[in-house]
Amino acid sequence: MPDFSFEQELVRELGNNNAKLRIIGVDEVGRGPWAGPVVAAAAWLDQETLPQDLANRLDDSKKLSKRAREEIFDRIHELASSGKAIVALGRAEVEEIDSLNILGASLLAMSRAVEQLPFVPHGALVDGNKLPDLPCPARSVIKGDGRSLSIAAASIVAKVTRDRHMAELALNHPGYGWERNQGYGTAEHRAGIARLGITAAHRRSFRPIREAE
Repeated sequence: MPDFSFEQELVRELGNNNAKLRIIGVDEVGRGPWAGPVVAAAAWLDQETLPQDLANRLDDSKKLSKRAREEIFDRIHELASSGKAIVALGRAEVEEIDSLNILGASLLAMSRAVEQLPFVPHGALVDGNKLPDLPCPARSVIKGDGRSLSIAAASIVAKVTRDRHMAELALNHPGYGWERNQGYGTAEHRAGIARLGITAAHRRSFRPIREAE
């Protein structure tokens, strides 16, 4: 289960044992789908006031049910309203995914999320093995959304935000099942493409979409 070990270790690496240093977690969702943007989140949690019941529920968003993610998302924003957490979002659009490639777009989305924070963090923990361009010292953490509470929080915020966005896109582009498959290459999505064709929200640089045009 995730905890604050990585956050505390980064504080020590920075040469400062001040627990008030703001260490954020950064994660993105949406690398694999055939449609829609990549969404990233940056999250800071007050280690001294994080409710234990919430800490016990935070985990890699992929391991949680939709209902659990939604509940945790709301809890995080409740903490943010009282200054005990801070979250920010960044996106890379389909056009950027097609021009940069998915890795470049993911890193861009993460950079944008950190830029939206109301402060410059003292350090960042980033899920994965690649670091985006950030204004602070950073450390990559493989499978960090299951190891760091800050990254787990960012993972959940990004996932719920993107899922909601895809449900909104589905209203404008019915027939692909994006409200259920979030743009991934499911049988329902494949059938929608065969029946209805490609939309402006599809990633044309992805092989299945390129071949379907």
